[in-house]
Amino acid sequence: MKPAFSVVFLTTLSGAGQGLLIALFGIELAAHLGLVAPDAAPRFFFVTGAALAVVLGGLGLVASFFHLGHPERAWRAIAMWRTSWLSRECLCLPVFLAATFAYGVAHWFGSPWSLAVGAVALVASAGLFVCTAMIYACLRFLQEWATPLTMVNFVLLGCASGFTIATACAAWLAPSLVAGLAVCACVLTAAGCASRVASLARNARLRPKSTVQSATGIRAAKVVQKSRGFTAGAFNLREFFHGQTPLTLQRVRWSFLIGAFLVPFVLTGIGAGVAAARIIPWLFLLASLVQYAGLVAERWFFFAEARHPQNIYYRQAS
Repeated sequence: MKPAFSVVFLTTLSGAGQGLLIALFGIELAAHLGLVAPDAAPRFFFVTGAALAVVLGGLGLVASFFHLGHPERAWRAIAMWRTSWLSRECLCLPVFLAATFAYGVAHWFGSPWSLAVGAVALVASAGLFVCTAMIYACLRFLQEWATPLTMVNFVLLGCASGFTIATACAAWLAPSLVAGLAVCACVLTAAGCASRVASLARNARLRPKSTVQSATGIRAAKVVQKSRGFTAGAFNLREFFHGQTPLTLQRVRWSFLIGAFLVPFVLTGIGAGVAAARIIPWLFLLASLVQYAGLVAERWFFFAEARHPQNIYYRQAS
């Protein structure tokens, strides 16, 4: 498939915002249960974190409009919410943004209902993860996506980036939370790496279910296609094949494995163990930026890796 950067940025930005909200709610819940000191996280930490989550989700929403041929008809995207995961995503994202905004406002005013509001935002975040992942996992004719690993990867990668950002915020605003958040970020990053490597290994073993024989109905043992029948450009050529070489795909694969997982894991681990207070925030900020860049490459590869059955015909040169 041809990766659309609008969708790449939508899924990575909103995923990071969702993960950040989950980290914030987890901290508040831990404080409510007595697992964290009540004064460990100041009110401004939650307000800043919620605002950043809204900004990330909002930027993802803006990016999604560049994927529309007619943005003025965007409201029609919710019309098929009973059967379409895309329509459900279009409903869940504004709900997530509204609930996260309300969560930040609740902390701003010191409301005793902040935990309840956070629970609503948490449910909206979980629902958005499910809807986004199922847009791709439900497409059975794209074998690379039609696997439970698609859901697992979307959730783990979003949470990993969100917790890394939460750790960076804590380094400036709530230093006593840094160690715990850094451990969670490292665990989620390692888990995301394991699940993504598992999906890469699975996809490498896949074999196309469609062949030239099954497409044409010709049962000969050897059928060679000499031409696709036309020489001009077409929608099928532009939208269902990325046009990159195997070497490019290999480089992108190694880039995201290093950038999204290895480097942030190492930087976060170092930051959690460094005693110099001036260095720690910048290490976590660098880890967040590198990880996001790696996740952009990972999401690009996610789309490019999927082999649409129509390419058996349309990728053939004349």
